[in-house]
Formats: sequence, structure tokens, C-alpha cells
Amino acid sequence: MADQTDPSRAAPVPETGVAELGLFAKPLFQDPGARALARVGVVDVGSNSVRLVVFDGAARSPAYFYNEKIMCALGAGMSETGHLSPEGRARALSALRRFSKLADGMGLSELTVVATAAVRDASDGREFCADVLRETGLRIWVIDGEEEARLSAQGVLLGWPGAYGLVCDIGGSSMELAEISGGRVGRRVTSQLGPLKLRDLKGGAKGRHAHIKEVITGLQEKMGNQRDRLFLVGGSWRAIARIDMYRRGYPLHVLHEYRMTVTSVRETVKFIQASDLEELRSACGVSSSRMSLVPYAAEVLSRLVKTFRPKDIAISSYGIREGMLYEQMPQRLRDRDPLIEACYFAEAKDARMPGFGKVLYNFILPLYRSAPHARKRLVKAACLLHDVSWRAHPDYRAETCFDNATRANLGGLKHLERIYLGLALLHRYSNKRENTRFEDLYEMVDEQMRLEAEILGKAMRFGAMLWMDKDEQRGELRWFPKKKQLELWLTPDMVPLFGEVAEARLNSLAKSLDAEVHVRTGKRPPK
Repeated sequence: MADQTDPSRAAPVPETGVAELGLFAKPLFQDPGARALARVGVVDVGSNSVRLVVFDGAARSPAYFYNEKIMCALGAGMSETGHLSPEGRARALSALRRFSKLADGMGLSELTVVATAAVRDASDGREFCADVLRETGLRIWVIDGEEEARLSAQGVLLGWPGAYGLVCDIGGSSMELAEISGGRVGRRVTSQLGPLKLRDLKGGAKGRHAHIKEVITGLQEKMGNQRDRLFLVGGSWRAIARIDMYRRGYPLHVLHEYRMTVTSVRETVKFIQASDLEELRSACGVSSSRMSLVPYAAEVLSRLVKTFRPKDIAISSYGIREGMLYEQMPQRLRDRDPLIEACYFAEAKDARMPGFGKVLYNFILPLYRSAPHARKRLVKAACLLHDVSWRAHPDYRAETCFDNATRANLGGLKHLERIYLGLALLHRYSNKRENTRFEDLYEMVDEQMRLEAEILGKAMRFGAMLWMDKDEQRGELRWFPKKKQLELWLTPDMVPLFGEVAEARLNSLAKSLDAEVHVRTGKRPPK
């Protein structure tokens, strides 16, 4: 696996983390090189779990065609015995037999299997790999800690192109740190700070805290000051994020891109320490095996943020498995926007008129001439998705659009942007957003952002009525924000499409803009 460690050689990337390739660059998911990645199977043999993931769909922002995890705890008790857990070993071997059969049934040409800390550190790790090869035909690639850190960091880059900061991946038996900047992986280190190792540590809580402090101080000396974003990868971190959501009453239960502050981490660690773990586990939907490790992971996280003092903390659902997919991507595919590529794919698969999203975007673009790239990006995503839920029941189509946008497996999308996109698509089908089951989510964005999403939705709602042919542009909007005037120019052959429903939708858009509306016909107006 090729190494990429020199961030100084990376090209500048805008704050959005997406290369400036043009909002309507040709999608790559149909390119033969990208289609070769359309179904990729990977297995991660970790210290705590063994997981099979089969990626499918748009290669830059893949869907999870299949995802299965078995909690094996291979690394349990290794601190005392030096061997893999006998029970965990049997469970892992059984899981790999099943995964091999599943891969055959799915027609996967290859299943890539990597093993991390437990197998690489165990005295019987080689023997275990030999058993797996003999019984399943699967070859396990045992990677060292720095390679594990690199792959996890590449998983983060899959979801955040051009991201910068510190990636921290915690497994059962180890914890890795990797620096990312400009879309490249830089310095990286590994440690023995996995919860399974800490659980077996002698000296009780006092000895454990001293050990954690000593190790993290040593990691800081190697990694240097890290004051940017901290990306958290791993099941124990995600469990802590679920608890943080529960403690805060946070309504959008999407872990990817969930943000925490140093203060909220501190409060959540105290909350965990003061709670009945079984009650907390049940309330937050965390498995018993995972919950047993959470208190140890919380102690590590508390010291980690105290030492590195990141500006903010983001949960990444993408890690080593996604990093293995990223490893196979050509650079031109890595540079693409994962959100836009996923929306292209959705439009091609589900819209009634694939390709119309571009026409709709160009039609409503006058409303966004002065908008920053980050906003135009969301407008484009909305236009590509505006029709993908047309099969939903008309009475529930608006709510279906909101639900899909806010909870879909989309990379490169902040939580506030999910709400904005969801509201825009809701208003694509409905003038009003009240009296739905999502009203608690609306409150996550301010009134101005809700209004802007409403305007976008109404603009799409009106624009979608004016074309039957995606290749013809026969109307034009003009927007004069200072004068609060909205003009619609129609060619003569377009006039029959401007019926009373279309007129009502145009007036609704003008009302949300607090604008006067003028409809003109004839030649296209001068620019």
C-alpha cells in the first residue's frame, strides 16, 4: 500500500474540503475506472470485532451493500496470556467462514482481509492466520500500527476531502493517531491504549489514569501541537457520541459528522461515571460488549482532549475499511466531492428525468449569483435530488424527502447542512413545514437558514413545472435583491406551460423572497 506522507506537496483545498472542479463536472461513477470499484469487499479483523463490509454504488461516496459485525473480543485477556482469546478465536474463525461464503454468493472477485493489534501482537497470531487460510481460503494481511493509522486517516479523507487535523482511531487493543492536511496523511503513531488492554491493567483506576497520562504525553511529543479538528474513529468513540447525544437531548441521531466540544466531552465523561451503565446502555442503544469498554475509552478521551486541546471534535463513521476502499481509488476520483457524486448517482438511479437537475440548477442560479461556493454546492445537491423521491405516496412525499436527506449515508455534509438540504427538499413538495414529526429538527438551524431553505425549495417547486425536455432552456429568472424584484422571462412557446398552478408557485416563491414579481414574454432579456 502506497505511502502518502508529505502534506507540503498537496494542492490548496478550499475550506469546504472539496477540490474546485466545477459544480457540474462530469460524474465519474459511470467511468470504467470507477465502476471497477462498484462492489468491493473488505474484512477488518479487530481486537474487539470482526466486520465484513461490501461497498456498492457511487464509488466516491459508496453505499453499504452489506455490513455485518461479530463481536469476538479476540484481544480479551491478552495482557495476561499473550495469546488470542480461545473463545474469541473460535468465534472469529466461524465469522470468517461465513463471510467467505457470503462473498462467494455475492460474486465478489476478491475479499481483502486485514488484521490489527490483537493478531499482530499475539504469540499465536501467525497460527490463527494459517488456520483461517486453510479453512476459508482467505489470506489475512496483518498490518502494523502506523499502517492502521494511515488507513483510518484515509477513511476520514473519504468523507472529508482535504480535511485537516488529527485522526484518532481506537480499537480494542490499540489507539492510533494520524495527522492529515491538504488531503494527505502525515505523521502517525500507535499506542497500547485500547480499552481491552486498559481493563486488564494492574493498579486500579489510579494506576490506569497515570498510565494513560504518561502514554498520551509521549504521543504529544511525537505528534507535536495539534490545535485543529480532532476526528474520532472507532466503535468506542461512537458509543460515547451516542451518550453525548442522549445527555444533550440532541434530536438528529446521525453519528457521522456529529460535533462535540472539549467541554461537552468533559461533561459526558462525568455523566458516564455517574450513571448506571446498564440503564445507560439500554437508553442509548449500545451493545453490552461495547458498553463494558466505554468507561475505559472515556478516560482516554478525557486525557486526549485535555492534552491536545482541539478546536472541535468530529465523529467519523468512516475508518479503516473505508480507508481500504480509498486506497484503491485513482487520485482524480479522490478529488471529487463525495456529496455531489452521491447525488449524481441518486439522480441517475431514481429520478424520472436524469440530467434535469442541471437544467433546474441553471434556472434558479440567479437567486444565488453572489452565494459562496459552499452554498451553491448545497443548491446543486438539492437540484440533483429534487425528484428522486417521486415514488413516495403524495401525502408523505415532503416528509420522505426530509427524512432521506437528513438520515442518508452521505459524506461531506455537516448536520446543519443536512437540515438545510432536508428542508429545501421538503419545500420542493410543500409550501408549509408545520405539523410534521420533524419539527424538533427544524430548531437546529436558525430562522434565516430555514427561510433560505424554504426559498430554495419553492424555487425548485416552480422550476420543475416549466420543462418537459431537459435539453431545452426556454425560460429565465432574473433577481434584483436590492430592488426586491423577481422577473420571469418566457419564450412564446413556453407560455402554455405557465398555467395557474405554475403562477401560484411563482407567487409563493416571491412571497418568501418578499419581492414583487413580473412576468415577461418575448426575446431573452439582455444580460
